[in-house]
Amino acid sequence: MGIKKFCVWIMFVLGAVVPCLAEGLFFEDEPVQDGLPVFEMSETFAEIYQKLDDVNWAGKGLNIAIESLENLNKSAHVAATDERVVLVWGDSIIANYPRPDENDWYGFGEITTALILKMRANDPYLRNMSESETYQAVVDTLIRGVDENGRYIFSKAAEIADDSRILTSVGVEGMRDERGNWRVSGVYKGGPADNAGIHAGDLIVQINGANVRDMTDADLAAVISGFNSGTAKIKLLTPTGEKDVVLRRATIVLTDADVIYRDDKSGGILEIVVHRVSDNAAAVVNEALARYQDVAGIILDLRVATGDDERAAAKLGGLFVGQMPVMRIVETAKEEVEVVPGADAVTDVPVVVLMSDYTRGTAEALVAVFYENGRGVLVGTPTAGTARIASRIDLNNGGALELLNKSVKTGQGGIIDGRGLFPIVCLSNIRTNQQQNAFFLNVINNQFNAVDFNKQLDIKADDIRAACPVIVSGTDEDKVAVAVAVQILTDKKVYNRLLAE
Repeated sequence: MGIKKFCVWIMFVLGAVVPCLAEGLFFEDEPVQDGLPVFEMSETFAEIYQKLDDVNWAGKGLNIAIESLENLNKSAHVAATDERVVLVWGDSIIANYPRPDENDWYGFGEITTALILKMRANDPYLRNMSESETYQAVVDTLIRGVDENGRYIFSKAAEIADDSRILTSVGVEGMRDERGNWRVSGVYKGGPADNAGIHAGDLIVQINGANVRDMTDADLAAVISGFNSGTAKIKLLTPTGEKDVVLRRATIVLTDADVIYRDDKSGGILEIVVHRVSDNAAAVVNEALARYQDVAGIILDLRVATGDDERAAAKLGGLFVGQMPVMRIVETAKEEVEVVPGADAVTDVPVVVLMSDYTRGTAEALVAVFYENGRGVLVGTPTAGTARIASRIDLNNGGALELLNKSVKTGQGGIIDGRGLFPIVCLSNIRTNQQQNAFFLNVINNQFNAVDFNKQLDIKADDIRAACPVIVSGTDEDKVAVAVAVQILTDKKVYNRLLAE
């Protein structure tokens, strides 16, 4: 390994002791070591340290320490004193470098790269990581104690694949197995792979005549996604034997919201399922509301909705409540930014909002919008309580950092992050037809005395969740959720009483 050895002290004849300095840890004629571009990585890590140092974390300073690298492997221990940075692996010291001066970002970036190389030499899992995976792993471990959802976006390809609207791909998801082949874990409906009959569990062993186990991660990614159209001849191992297919990359449209119109005697129910709170979702919902203006009610299903774009949340919430505060974003200890839609509501149709522990981010703020404005009945189980907005930090190498560092409050200033929101109608307690009949009878007879836990801030969130648990078994949750929502929307007395709760 081409890391320069530091001599710590030189003893002169006269007894003087002076430090032995070096210009850097790497040799210029060895820019790539163990498959990693060490100078480029050092510069990128330096930039990451510097830019993270300037980030506020929901009103608090963000303290990123190089010692966090020890989280990459349980055998590693990184000790950083005022003078040295030492890496201990098990019982042995395998690296010992002078600590850079404060704000010497390149020095810290260089030491980070050197420590990663040392760890890779002792950890096969780290050694097999690609460059992009290495960046992701390091960023994850550096900020794990602050933001477990923080991530490094390596390239424009990753950015486009994460856009959740348009993806150029053969239409498969998966990962390498222990032999280096690629196991399909999922297939995009209607994509090239789906049309070719590829299924989850199939094993891709050869692409264009080359064995997959001999291909780099970058080569494999270029075949599966890439930026342009292209043809791939793929050999599969399936439960029924070998199969040869030809796939051409195509543009796959992934909608962030789906709309289902349920026609019935009541005037029809519009079911809107939001997967991600985005501009795309807001456009889909707006178009649906314009098309189905005479429906009796709307089921807004946010049970799997996530989001980190406050402007998109404002657009979506504004369709139902108009120019009312949708959320407040805590950026610093003394500053909260109020987010208000810029247009009037486009519908006043009754709404039932479905929610669950997978309702996260700005989707939780949307739940609060309906609750605080008396605009819809909350049905389901408690939300996740992870309401944060992302900051994107672009890097010079074309990549970026994404940190969920801005905390979200409700439009009226209520706490969401770390607590969540709670339904008025707990779905986990009315699963059977008998339970549903009893529930609605109590509502009609004015005997339903719901406790609004969104106002009971003295009760611990965990205790509330225990009383309204996540649904993990029993009757199909989707059918129950829709049945309860439809009955609420088609009985004005039930809807108004639950809304008053």
